[in-house]
Amino acid sequence: TGSLALLSDAAHMGTDVLGLGMALAAITLASRPATSQRTYGHYRLEVLAALANGILLFGVAGYILYEAFQRLVSPPAVPGFPLLVVASVGLAVNLISFRLLTAGSKESLNLKGAYLEVFSDMLGSIGVIIAAIIIYTTGWLYADPLIGAGIGLFILPRTYKLTAQAVRILMEVAPPGLDVDQVRDQLLALPGVADVHDLHVWTLTSGLDTATGHVVLAE
Repeated sequence: TGSLALLSDAAHMGTDVLGLGMALAAITLASRPATSQRTYGHYRLEVLAALANGILLFGVAGYILYEAFQRLVSPPAVPGFPLLVVASVGLAVNLISFRLLTAGSKESLNLKGAYLEVFSDMLGSIGVIIAAIIIYTTGWLYADPLIGAGIGLFILPRTYKLTAQAVRILMEVAPPGLDVDQVRDQLLALPGVADVHDLHVWTLTSGLDTATGHVVLAE
């Protein structure tokens, strides 16, 4: 059809296929037991998959916005009815995927990334349907690049948040809302504790926080 709105939705769904594949592979590998060399197991693979998904989505959004700018200058003719049919099929697929990923997205950063991708796809399909109806009923061709750009802009804040979470974990920053100084003070307040040093708190993967430290006992 030559529709940018449909192309952007298709690009999102294409990255979903790759993203969900990486998510599945990471979850499968993360279930393997720890070894003498990989003492923490393979949990970090889930975070790496989430980061890769975020980078992919940034790339797709950038391409869509570039194409939208080009097409606003001279919008190509887009047939409304075929656009409506394909977008409706895409919406049905996204609704099924969205329902399947809803529960897992609350527990895993990896699945949250896949969930956000499908959620943005679902809204993207709705946007394409709206563009198709506008073009079919009014012939206003600018609806296609405008809604295509809207889809690209919509996913950027969520993609940034997901990527920031993944980078935070990979940089071994303390979990959000946890005050490491307060943890140290609580350890020092325990009977028999003289000092606490080399205290580290970080997130291994979603829902799995780790802490290490040296506690010096009073004589």
